[in-house]
Amino acid sequence: MIELFYWPTPNGHKITIYLEETGLPYQIHPVNIGAGDQFKPDFLKIAPNNRMPAIIDTAPADGGEPVSIFESGAILTYLGEKTGKFLPAGPREKFAVLEWLFWQVGGLGPMAGQNHHFANYAPEKIPYAIDRYVKETNRLYGVLDGQLAKMRDHGGFVAGAYSIADMACYPWVAPWKDQGQNLDDFPDLRRWFDTVRARPAVQRAYEIGDRIRPPKPLSDEDKKVLFGQTAASVRLKA
Repeated sequence: MIELFYWPTPNGHKITIYLEETGLPYQIHPVNIGAGDQFKPDFLKIAPNNRMPAIIDTAPADGGEPVSIFESGAILTYLGEKTGKFLPAGPREKFAVLEWLFWQVGGLGPMAGQNHHFANYAPEKIPYAIDRYVKETNRLYGVLDGQLAKMRDHGGFVAGAYSIADMACYPWVAPWKDQGQNLDDFPDLRRWFDTVRARPAVQRAYEIGDRIRPPKPLSDEDKKVLFGQTAASVRLKA
């Protein structure tokens, strides 16, 4: 059983997509990030960065004590190795997947996240910041579109066959309209996006998220919790 500490954000969706794709048994523990659940001491024990998702594997492969993992990229890698699914065993194929997984966690996610923040959540609209991150998101879409064009005749996904790299990238492309992008400008990205979106496991993952938190705008109080934390304020909560 995988204990999943989750909220329906792009990083949270990555893990439910994987679990739905593999059928691995799991139980969701909602971490309401607007209410500050991510700062509770019990959660801090498994996620020291105060960010979800995180997991506890109650039946690790070595048969030992439960294993906790935080950070979405690490979780996907761990689950891929645990199940042998969506992460190739061969070193060449494996690192082709991992380099695009790392590209997502180091580039597409953070840049698209800043795009969302300054365009949709910041109390003051700062044109320079909005323009900077919309353009950088556009550049990254172009990088991904180029990679998918190369893979068109080699499986069609980010690293060839469908993998954890696709599961990591898709949730950060899903809100493309809110990122000021147009998928029609990126034909191979559009082809890939439509293909992934049509997968039943991906649809189930998003339906789970909608059940846990029906889509709605963040309140002003939610924004204070999400965007107003310092090291000192987190220590006080702990």
